[in-house]
Amino acid sequence: MARPLDGIKIVDLTNMLMAPYTTQILGDMGADVVKVEPPEGDPIRNIGPFRNPGMGPIYLNTNRSKRSIVLDLKSDEGHAAVMELIRRADVLIYNRRPQAMERLRLAYEPIKAVNPRIIYVGIFGYGQDGPYANKPAFDDLIQGAVAIPSLAQAAASGSSPTYSPVAIVDRCVGLWSVGQINAALFHQCRTGEGQRIDIPMFEMMATYVLGEHLSGRTFDPPIGPPGYARMLSSDRRPYPTKDGYVCVLIYTDRHWQAWFNALGTPHVFSDDLRYSSITTRAENIDSIYSDLAKTLQTRTSADWLELFDKADIPAMPLNTPETLLTEPHLDAVGFFKTVEHPTEGTILDMTVPANWSATQPMPDKLAPRLGEHSVEVLREIGFDEARISNMMANGVTAVADNS
Repeated sequence: MARPLDGIKIVDLTNMLMAPYTTQILGDMGADVVKVEPPEGDPIRNIGPFRNPGMGPIYLNTNRSKRSIVLDLKSDEGHAAVMELIRRADVLIYNRRPQAMERLRLAYEPIKAVNPRIIYVGIFGYGQDGPYANKPAFDDLIQGAVAIPSLAQAAASGSSPTYSPVAIVDRCVGLWSVGQINAALFHQCRTGEGQRIDIPMFEMMATYVLGEHLSGRTFDPPIGPPGYARMLSSDRRPYPTKDGYVCVLIYTDRHWQAWFNALGTPHVFSDDLRYSSITTRAENIDSIYSDLAKTLQTRTSADWLELFDKADIPAMPLNTPETLLTEPHLDAVGFFKTVEHPTEGTILDMTVPANWSATQPMPDKLAPRLGEHSVEVLREIGFDEARISNMMANGVTAVADNS
């Protein structure tokens, strides 16, 4: 079956989590993604438990639908090889700081001279016009910079600031980058024009956070402080029940009417002015959520979930990572698949979470070993056997260890 990005060639100079997540999605969409790795490989290969060195779980889950070539980009031959890849490519993606790309002789202008239609995409910490331009950036740092730990502290009523336990910056910026690249590919398809795209993590996540939390500071002069009260309520959390927890969001007028009807107290919705509109509920969110939390402690989780389903009130059980693996809905839609990796044996893979009627994205290969496709890719760009052998002898390239 055809996939939406069939025929698109991407040179992937990324590592760790954020940008490899981007290129995996593009690979699942059909792009030929060539992951260029240094001789020591992507550092994330060695994080987490593994059966074989360099094939850890985070690497496996963010690098399918790619080919791997080893190139020492600091060497002349490595640089020549990557330039041949770039000459043939539609997109180049990197997540180093731009200053590092300049040192590698891979800045935009010389790349543009070789391939004017290239889409040259940098995914890095900070916009290049500000004082942080040269600073390194990682998920935790950007979380702190855009106030996520401070918001978590405020919501928890004074506990210590805490980072999100998922790499929310890497995932959000990675997803955002997919949209930017696909839009640039559409423009390239229509006009033949390439361009440079800088995607700064800090600025992107600032829009993500402040979309809700700018609040009264949206206006000039301000009409209130920053912070979305519902998000910061200490009772906005999974609610304790008699035997566990339940997740429920009673939000609209209809939801609240259905809630009080189900409790046999329909008069509360009309008599208690806190519930009279979404505006008054927002103004009284702490007391409303506190009352809700007390009520939910009186029955079991199963009892409440049955009531919520009958009343058509949005609710879900609280899963753990372990119970998520046996979640009945995910099982019904075929979300998890066991697949046979050529070297890692049976592994659990996740489906592409979108259903297309004509050009369904799907992985076409599992995550590669380091240098698994070095010789194949070098042959494709015109390097002969003698040149490839010389590159191997000099440590410029390498092939996967078959031991």
